[in-house]
Amino acid sequence: MKVRHKILIVDDETHIRRLIRAALERADYAIVEAGNARAAIERLREERPDITLLDLGLPDRDGLELVPLFKQQSETTLIVVSAREATEEKVAALDLGADDYLTKPFDTDELLARVRVALRNRLTRDGGNLVVTVGDVRLDMVARTVTKGGSEIHLTPKEYAVLAQLARFPGRVITHKQIMAEVWPREHEHHVEYLRVLIRTLRQKLEADPQQPRIISNELGIGYRLRLEAEKAGDAEG
Repeated sequence: MKVRHKILIVDDETHIRRLIRAALERADYAIVEAGNARAAIERLREERPDITLLDLGLPDRDGLELVPLFKQQSETTLIVVSAREATEEKVAALDLGADDYLTKPFDTDELLARVRVALRNRLTRDGGNLVVTVGDVRLDMVARTVTKGGSEIHLTPKEYAVLAQLARFPGRVITHKQIMAEVWPREHEHHVEYLRVLIRTLRQKLEADPQQPRIISNELGIGYRLRLEAEKAGDAEG
């Protein structure tokens, strides 16, 4: 099952949000909306969107003020979608940390293209991979699909999030703390057992023999790593 990329639309005009939402949902993205700055900040913290589409003309706060705030508080890719056409406005938004700037009115095909580029850039930054194959398991980071032996398998959003985090840097150990901070940001200091249970479930779905894992390796007391190749089976515990 495909785990969809999540996009936050921040715009005070309902009809604009509906237009953008319809285009993005047709492209199979998961959508979250906010009509003002306050709601946008809440959605950003709660939903952790992959991409945020931000209008600058919000009723309770200028959108330019949100650009550095959003970039400091999250890893969302920020695309400004605004009617402000002045070059200085665009430069200001980009200098403050926006990743892209699209001027209203816009063509929805162009918006979708900007979103696709933004997602590819997210996945390749810091040397990450777009497609990872380990044994007969293949993870497509752009399509967000996981197949085993050519057949697509169902993962929950959190299962996919953990696997994708390991797959960004296969062969590298990702610590418990790093994984928990990404997947359970509000609980990661107290519920490491959540991660152990999830890893066991992932192994049931991915491994030929979950008791002798050859895909997800446990680095005792440290974290987990996605094996680069079919290595010798290791400790399956937690």
